[in-house]
This record gives sequence, structure tokens and C-alpha cells, in this order.
Amino acid sequence: MLDKKSAKEIEILQEGGAILASILHKLAARVEPGISGQELDELAESCIKQAGGRPAFKNYKGFPSTLCVSVNDTVVHGIPSDKPFQEGDLVGLDLGLEYKGLYTDMALTVGVGNISQAAQDLLLAAKKALSIGLSQIKPGKEIGDIGRAIEKFIQPLGYGIVRDLAGHGVGRAIHENPTVPNYDTRSKTAKMFAGMVLAIEPMITLGGDYRVLTAENNWDIKARDGSLTAHFEHSVAVTENGCLILTQK
Repeated sequence: MLDKKSAKEIEILQEGGAILASILHKLAARVEPGISGQELDELAESCIKQAGGRPAFKNYKGFPSTLCVSVNDTVVHGIPSDKPFQEGDLVGLDLGLEYKGLYTDMALTVGVGNISQAAQDLLLAAKKALSIGLSQIKPGKEIGDIGRAIEKFIQPLGYGIVRDLAGHGVGRAIHENPTVPNYDTRSKTAKMFAGMVLAIEPMITLGGDYRVLTAENNWDIKARDGSLTAHFEHSVAVTENGCLILTQK
């Protein structure tokens, strides 16, 4: 079943999303050589509590941290460690917030210091893929149109689009129906409607292989080919006229 959120719920989600975006951008600004994911995790939890919210990821299905910190070939679900970031790393930051009983989810990837041209190009492509996916959101269009548009953009660039992970519904829980693939599944999917709230999150690999594997800690999801990865995400509400980005300052 696909839930429709009320105007009041969307108003609260927008309020919480703005808080989440502000915190995540604050964390991203702290990324530099010598800083660790563990430090960012502690800051994230402190900021969320100060804002009157609750970390949505901590203890969710056993995840031990507030913030997902995914470095280089780790696509998502990275457990923050005390290992300092190194010059040239790519660091994905994924954060969920419960605010006034409702949930938003956001992610971005940043470079540490000076990064390679290939890494810069990957970041730009992944960020553009998110924008292209968002451009497909409007009542009456299929959920599958989002992934079709992302694949049409990414495929000619030679990057891989992770298939085993996807975007999702969000709002009353951190993960809801529907599943939102980032590639063309070539199957009929549900149509979008006003009041639907979605988390759109393309996950892109530099090496071109879409396959992933799970690390020994049972959380870090890594690119099978070991290449750099990038992940960007917004929570959005479908409106009568298109799309309202909830996770923006």
C-alpha cells in the first residue's frame, strides 16, 4: 500500500528536512584530512538532539551509529570508524532524522582535500543523476520513470548504477513502500500521486560494475570492482505541480 501524506505532515517533514539538510551540510564542511567518521558521527548526534530530533538510523535493524560514513569503494551503510580521512578520499555521508514523529533521509558525497579529476567527474555525474531523477517526479508519471531517466544519463558516461539498492518511500517510517530503482527495470510500476513522499538516491560506481558485496561487519556495502563510489539523496514530496524537495536549507 502506498501512503498519502497530509498537508500538515508534509509541512512537518519540510521543517524536519530543513534541519536535516543544515546538519548534513555542517558535517560535510568538516570533512578534511585527519578528521574521522567517528568524530562526525558524534557531532551528528549532538546536532540532532540540540534540534529536538532523534537519530533515525541509530539502532535501526541493529545499525550502531547515527551517521553512515561510506569511504571510497563503500557505497552505503558504512559504520563510522576512528580512521582519519586521507587526501583524495571520497566520503559519503548519509543521515536520517525523526522530527515530531516523522522521518526524512538525505545523503551527499564530498571529496577530501584535492581529489582526482576522475573523482570530481564522478561526483558531478552522481549529483546530476539525482537532479535528473527529481525532474521526473510529478503526479501521473510512473515510479520507473525516475530510474529510466537516471540510466539514460549515466550509462553513456560508463559508470555503474547500483541495482541491489534503491530509493524508497519515507515519512511515517524511515523506509516505506514503494521501492524506487535507479535504473530501468523495464517493468510497469506504480504511478506517483500528490502526497506521496519519496527518498531518491542514485548510487554510482566509477568502475562501471553495478554489483556490490557486503563487508565482514555485515553493514558496509562495497563496490564489487573496488572502484570509487558516489551517493546523493533527497527526500521529496510529490505535489500537484511536480516535486517539493524537503531536505534543503
